[in-house]
Amino acid sequence: MQNQSLAGLLIGAVVCSLSIPLAVANDVDKWESAIAAFENDDQNNPYPNDSIMFVGSSSIRLWETLAEDMAPYHVIQRGFGGATTDDVVYYAERILGNHSLRSVVLFVANDIRGKEEDLSPEQAVDHFKLFLDKVHAHSRDVPVLIIAVTPTEKRWSVWPQIRDLNNRIAALCDQTKDAVFIPTEDLFLNQDRRPRRELFRDDKLHLNEKGYALWTRRVRSYLEPLVRVE
Repeated sequence: MQNQSLAGLLIGAVVCSLSIPLAVANDVDKWESAIAAFENDDQNNPYPNDSIMFVGSSSIRLWETLAEDMAPYHVIQRGFGGATTDDVVYYAERILGNHSLRSVVLFVANDIRGKEEDLSPEQAVDHFKLFLDKVHAHSRDVPVLIIAVTPTEKRWSVWPQIRDLNNRIAALCDQTKDAVFIPTEDLFLNQDRRPRRELFRDDKLHLNEKGYALWTRRVRSYLEPLVRVE
C-alpha cells in the first residue's frame, strides 16, 4: 500500500508539473522574490482605486520617472526584468491582486530575443491574448493598452519577427473589446529605418531619458482619451 501511495503521489506531481508551461515552471523560483515584493508593496501602500497599473519587463521596471510622467494619474509599477508574456500570464492574479484599476498598460519585450527558446510571433500573440483574458476576468471593462515591442540595435537581427508580432498584437487589439495597441516604431527608427541610438542606453536595448520622454507622450496620447483624469 505504501509503495502504491508513493507511486500515486509521484504520478500526481508529474501531472501537476505538466499543467504549467515548461518555460514558466523552470523559472518560478527566479521570479518569486519579485512577485513577493509586489505583494508586500500592496500590503504597505494603499493605492487609490483609480490607479493605472503598468505591467511588464525591465523597461517598465527601469522607468524611474513613471509616477511623475503619468501625473496626475495614480500608477502602480509592476515590472520585473527579463519577464516574458508566459511569466506575466502565470503571475497575473498575484500581480493584479485586489486592486480596483482604471486601466492596465503592458509592455513585454522578451518573447523574441534571437535565442533558441524564442516564441514564434504566432505563439507569442496567443500569450498576449491570455493576458487580456486574465485582466478582463479580474476587472471587467477596464481598458488594456499594449505598448509595441521596441525596435532595438541589440535585437535587430530578429526585428522582422518582432515586427510581425507587433502587427499581430495590433490585430488582436482591434478584435478585442477594451484592448488598445500603442505603436512606437515611428518613434524609434531613423530615416534609414534603423534604431535611433540616441534614445537608448549603452546596452542598445533599454530606453534612456530621451526614449522614456517619447514613450510618455505616446502612451498619454492613447491613455487620456480612454481614462479621464479626476
